[in-house]
Amino acid sequence: MATPTSTSTKPGEPTPLSVTQLTAYLKGVIEESFPSVWVAGEISNLARPRSGHLYMTLKDSGAQIRAVMWASSVARLPFELKEGQAVIAQGSVEVYAPQGSYQLIMRKIEPQGVGSLQLAFEQLKERLAKEGLFRPDRKLSLPRYPKRIGVVTSPSGAAVRDFLQVALRRWPHSDITVIPAKVQGPGAAASIVAAINDAHRIQPPLDVIVVTRGGGSLEDLWCFNEEPVVRAIAASRLPIVSAVGHEIDVTLADFAADVRALTPSEAAERIVPELSAVTEALGQMRRRMEKPIRQKIAYRREQLRHLAARPALARPYQMVHDRSRRLDDLDNRARRAIRNLLAGNERKLQRVTAALSALSPLAVLSRGYSVTQRLDETAVIKHHEQVKVGDEIQTQLDKGKLISKVTRIEP
Repeated sequence: MATPTSTSTKPGEPTPLSVTQLTAYLKGVIEESFPSVWVAGEISNLARPRSGHLYMTLKDSGAQIRAVMWASSVARLPFELKEGQAVIAQGSVEVYAPQGSYQLIMRKIEPQGVGSLQLAFEQLKERLAKEGLFRPDRKLSLPRYPKRIGVVTSPSGAAVRDFLQVALRRWPHSDITVIPAKVQGPGAAASIVAAINDAHRIQPPLDVIVVTRGGGSLEDLWCFNEEPVVRAIAASRLPIVSAVGHEIDVTLADFAADVRALTPSEAAERIVPELSAVTEALGQMRRRMEKPIRQKIAYRREQLRHLAARPALARPYQMVHDRSRRLDDLDNRARRAIRNLLAGNERKLQRVTAALSALSPLAVLSRGYSVTQRLDETAVIKHHEQVKVGDEIQTQLDKGKLISKVTRIEP
């Protein structure tokens, strides 16, 4: 290809090239020099737009190149490409003039094996799993109604904005504290560990911690796969929710966390309840509580109505009046019974008196008999041996007494 030339405005001065001319020259040189080439590298920044094309970066330890596979070639792929996968790609090198960049237009891809980062990911995952850091029984439960939430992330990232927007919309009663941390690049792992430790020192204590950032390549998210970060999350005394990347991104922090959320927005949905749902649930609980209470009140009212209809309560003095009349009747009957009893006893006494009078010694005396007793004794003298000559005796007549002195005794 010929070198581009242009006419100089002054003799002896170099002829400048426009950017377009230089780019066109390089485009021709590169595309003619590499019409077909095989390139080995690791897939990164894999993107699948709805057009069906695949955009990615092929890289190794020293360099990287942007690559694209059009939908017609993607349709012929016998396997699915994944982030971190090592492949051998065949295609041509093309210069994209508007951006002054070059890229590999891939027509064929063959798997080469697992990439170095992906292999490191799997090896560390296996080792930490054997230690039990990912066991389900180590997981802490999330509080049902968290009051204080700590968010470990970059304060300027989109993740914190998404989380705050969803969390405050769903549950405005939470106090959310953002704990700044570097979430990408050198020193990010140490920054995340320090932020988690700071979260445990906040007073009053937090109820839950969220470790989050937006999506990115495997390299961008690699700090969440580093061992210090994973161990800090596993050792946390507070429940931790990991919300790193997007739906397809999986990090070791996700395995160590108590709960994994696919996105920062979903983390907010997993942590805080929906205020309207809680309000509705409380309303339902209130209605469920009110129903039996109302039924019990209605039942008690019916009982009171029946009780009020009883004569004792409906006509309380009626019973008093009835009992008074009853008492008067009983009094009259008792009085008649007493009078009858007294009359009967009086007649009986008269009969006994008559009988006693008939048998009384006084009655005998009235017929001319007398009773003789010693003057100093009450016993009746029935035998001559009860007295002796000289004793004084008294004789009870029907009318009066005689006092005598014994002058002679005739047996």
